[in-house]
Amino acid sequence: MTKLLKILALLLVITTVVFAAGCAEQGEAGAEEAAAEEMPTYYVGTEAQFPPFEIVNAEGNVIGFDVDLMNAIAEDQGFKVIYQDQDFSGLIPALQTGNIDIIASGMTITEEREGQVDFSEPYINAGLALAVAVGNEDIQSVDDLQGKTVAVQTGSTGFFKAEELKEAGIVANIKDFPHVNEAISEIEIGGADAMINDLPVTNAFIAAKPGVIKIVGEPLNSEAYGFAVREGNTELLEKINTGLQNVRDSGKYDELLVDLPNYMEDE
Repeated sequence: MTKLLKILALLLVITTVVFAAGCAEQGEAGAEEAAAEEMPTYYVGTEAQFPPFEIVNAEGNVIGFDVDLMNAIAEDQGFKVIYQDQDFSGLIPALQTGNIDIIASGMTITEEREGQVDFSEPYINAGLALAVAVGNEDIQSVDDLQGKTVAVQTGSTGFFKAEELKEAGIVANIKDFPHVNEAISEIEIGGADAMINDLPVTNAFIAAKPGVIKIVGEPLNSEAYGFAVREGNTELLEKINTGLQNVRDSGKYDELLVDLPNYMEDE
């Protein structure tokens, strides 16, 4: 009888230990879930037809340099992000009305936009490039755009540069499209003579799909991209700037930069 009691006592101890361990595991899992629920979530607006910075892949997910960089910043700063794909021209209005919290969409920092939103520190250097079909030898610079038709993306700095050239009597017609790939297609079919677009995007397209367009002349200006938040949202802006610097310091930024042209393959 004594031996039986000892066995029962041992089983009770084992059961207690296992139960305690299980409770501990559940407690840890519960704590992790609670911490995840407490993480702030921000809605990020992007125009996901602007490779290599943002594009929708075959699985329907928004990917690209901006997405990976923003994800790295979010991980560093302890917040979550949800991406919303919409036309570029509607991003600032969506930010101002509170439908989104952040713009991550290859947006150039300009004086006019700085009057509407607050920009992060610049995260990539960019400029405007003039591109034509590979076989076009007539256009070598802006000076050759006299009487020509230029394709641009609606609301982009390329669009405003084309308007400036038209007002100066250089460009004859402007064709603007919601997405940059449509502007490139317009050159391919001969509907436009040239395109004014951001240099890194144009370079990435050429690297991924050579033989379609080429860059001519020098960059039309010097500019930089930044992430944008609503005016006065200093808390979120500080998170983005701090996270961006940490991602740079860790070497992660350089890794993403090397992969920049690869996003074109998912178009």
